[in-house]
Amino acid sequence: MSASAFFCLLDHEGVLAVHGQDAAKFLQGQLTCNLHYLNAETSSLGARCTPKGRMVSSFRILPLADGFALAMARELVEAQLADLKKYAVFFKAQLADESAAWIRFGLSEGDGALLALGLDLPQEAERVARTGELLAVRLGDGRAELWAPASEAASLRQRLAAQLREAPLNDWLLAQVRAGVGQVFGTTRELFIPQMLNLQALGGVSFKKGCYTGQEIVARMQYLGRLKRRLYRLQLEGGELPAAGSELFSPVHGSSVGEVALAARGANGIELLAVLQDNAVEDGRLHLGSLEGPALQLLELPYVLDSDREIQR
Repeated sequence: MSASAFFCLLDHEGVLAVHGQDAAKFLQGQLTCNLHYLNAETSSLGARCTPKGRMVSSFRILPLADGFALAMARELVEAQLADLKKYAVFFKAQLADESAAWIRFGLSEGDGALLALGLDLPQEAERVARTGELLAVRLGDGRAELWAPASEAASLRQRLAAQLREAPLNDWLLAQVRAGVGQVFGTTRELFIPQMLNLQALGGVSFKKGCYTGQEIVARMQYLGRLKRRLYRLQLEGGELPAAGSELFSPVHGSSVGEVALAARGANGIELLAVLQDNAVEDGRLHLGSLEGPALQLLELPYVLDSDREIQR
């Protein structure tokens, strides 16, 4: 077994579910992703924004038999549920916090373990495989998520442990940083527009779906704007793990030039994703916490931003 093969419990996220015959119609007017592209065999990243285009949540969305499940940072679920319920009264849709109903595991190089569970997951990103009450989702970097009823937690953990080492959540988040997939947490709520997290490059924004809350700002930034802040991957030699929302500084500005989106520990220090101003990145002198704080080095992202391709979704 390779050192990079592992599984871990994804207990940092919760699940918001929307059921009912109008679930798709309701969510289509709320989310950046296009639900018309989804079916039982596909999933998507996405976000929900304020009218000013600022993200109040980001998530992975999966179709269910009678609706959809959205996995997001656990601390966001309650507020999103309360807010969405204000608009759901006009639709035949029921919303619920189903975090306790699901158990979710992240798998790296775990296709053999999925096969043993009867899940033959395609290699294509965002594909979904199902058997009985189990489902698996392929992520863009090859990893997978396993979703199951919470009642299956103990037995599934035992079966996965027979084939894979159980790793801490940090290992999963490190892989997420290396995949360049940012995420909204409670401390970064309403801080970023989707393009600042490169969400449009990851299939989480549709520019052909029509209206949704914040759509005008998001579309204007894509077609007419000059985005001066976007997601970068960086490395820090050591020290304390910076929390999401921690500020970064550069001598080219007298104030903060960006914020940490996600961070995790690696073998050679801390790796992180941060939304930064372009001119500070071009200058290269980036520091955590203050101008006198630890220096950061830029790393490559595993994808290229291509606005012509992005607007085709």
